[in-house]
Amino acid sequence: MTNKWFGSQGLFSMIVIVSALGYFVDIYDLVLFSTVRVVSLRDIGVPESEIFSKSVLLLNLQMAGMLLGGLLWGIVGDKHGRVSILFGSILLYSIANLANALITNVDQYAVLRFIAGFGLAGEIGGAVTLVSESMKQEKRGLGTTLIASFGLTGAIFAGLIAQYVDWRTAYAIGGVLGLLLLMLRMKILESGMFASMKAERHVRRGSIRLLVWPGKRLLRYLSCIAVGVPLYFVLVIFMTFAPELTTALGAAVPITPQNAVMVIYIGFAAGGLAMGLLSQYLKSRKKVVVIAMAGMMAASGAYLLLPPGTPLLTYQILTFLCGFSGGYASVFFMMAAEQFGTNVRALAATSIPNFMRGATILISGGYGLLKADMPLHAAAGIVGIICFGIAFAALTQIEETFSKNLDYIER
Repeated sequence: MTNKWFGSQGLFSMIVIVSALGYFVDIYDLVLFSTVRVVSLRDIGVPESEIFSKSVLLLNLQMAGMLLGGLLWGIVGDKHGRVSILFGSILLYSIANLANALITNVDQYAVLRFIAGFGLAGEIGGAVTLVSESMKQEKRGLGTTLIASFGLTGAIFAGLIAQYVDWRTAYAIGGVLGLLLLMLRMKILESGMFASMKAERHVRRGSIRLLVWPGKRLLRYLSCIAVGVPLYFVLVIFMTFAPELTTALGAAVPITPQNAVMVIYIGFAAGGLAMGLLSQYLKSRKKVVVIAMAGMMAASGAYLLLPPGTPLLTYQILTFLCGFSGGYASVFFMMAAEQFGTNVRALAATSIPNFMRGATILISGGYGLLKADMPLHAAAGIVGIICFGIAFAALTQIEETFSKNLDYIER
C-alpha cells in the first residue's frame, strides 16, 4: 500500500509532489503579474496615460520569453534529461522574481518579464514529461491531475497575496518559494525511459525537424495546440475583459478583475481534479476533452446571452463553470505528451502549452478588431465559435493515448 501511494511510481511520489509545487509557483507568478501590473507601474513612475501601453509591452515580452523558452527548454530536456528542465526553469524564474522586487524603471521590468517568461515556459512540460515516463501507464493520468489541480491554486494564492502585501513583497515571496522548491528538486531522479534512450547514441534527440516532419506528425502537433485554444478564450474573455463585458451586458453589478481571477481559477482547480478522475473512470482522455469542451461552450454561450439586470452571482456561477470545464487541461497536458516519442517528448510537452498560451494574442487581437464594429457580446461570440470550431476539428486528428506504451522513439 505504501509503495502504491508513496513509492517511486506512486501518486504521492517525490516527482509528483515537487512537480505540483513547481506548477503552483509557475501559476502564482503568471497571475501575480496580471494582478499587480497596474499598481507596480504607477509605483515606478509610469504616467497614467501610458500604463495600458506599457502593460501590453510587458505582457508581449513575457509571452515572447515563453514561446522561445518552450522550444529551448524542450530541446534541453530531450538532449540532457527531464530533470535539467525542472532545475533550470525554476532557478531562472525565481531569480527573475526576486529581481522584479527591486526594479525602478520600465526597461528593467521588461527585461525581467522576458527572463521570467523564458523560465516559466519549461515548468509544466518538464513535469508532465517526467511523470508520464516515471509512473505506471494506467495511473500516470492521476499524476498529471494532481499536478494541474494543485498547481492552479497558485492563482488563488497570488490573488490573496496581492491583497495583503505590496507588489514588491509579493514578487519576493514568489522568488523565495521557487528557491526553496529548488532544494527539494535535488532529490528527484531522472526518467529511466530517457536514460535508456540516451544510451542509444544513434538516436536523434530534441530535433525540431523530427517534431514537424513528416506532415502527419506536424498536423498532430498543430492539432494539440488547437485543442487548448478554448482554455485561453475563456481566460481572455471571461477573466481579463470580464469587467468591460459584464458592464456592456448590463449586469446589476459588474464583476471585478480580482473576483473574475479567483472564481475562474477555483473552477480550473476543481475541474482539473474532476476531469482527471473522470478520465480514469472512463479509461479515456479524448472522451473527457470532448465532454469538457462541450460544457465550456455551453457555459460561454449562456454567459454571453444573459439579459440586462442579471445579478452578479449568475455571472460568477457561469465563470466558475467555464473554469471547471477548463479543467480538461489536466488531462490534455498528459495527452499531448503521450502523442510523441521519447526523443522529442519533452520538446512537444514544453512547447505545446506555451504555443497554446500564445493564442491569447490572436484571441485578444481578433476580439479587439470585432468589438469596434459590434457589441462586445457579439464579438466574443464570434471569436468563441471560431476557437471551439477549430478545437473540435483538431481533436479528430489526435489519437487516444490512455494506457499507451510510451517507450518508443520518433524516426
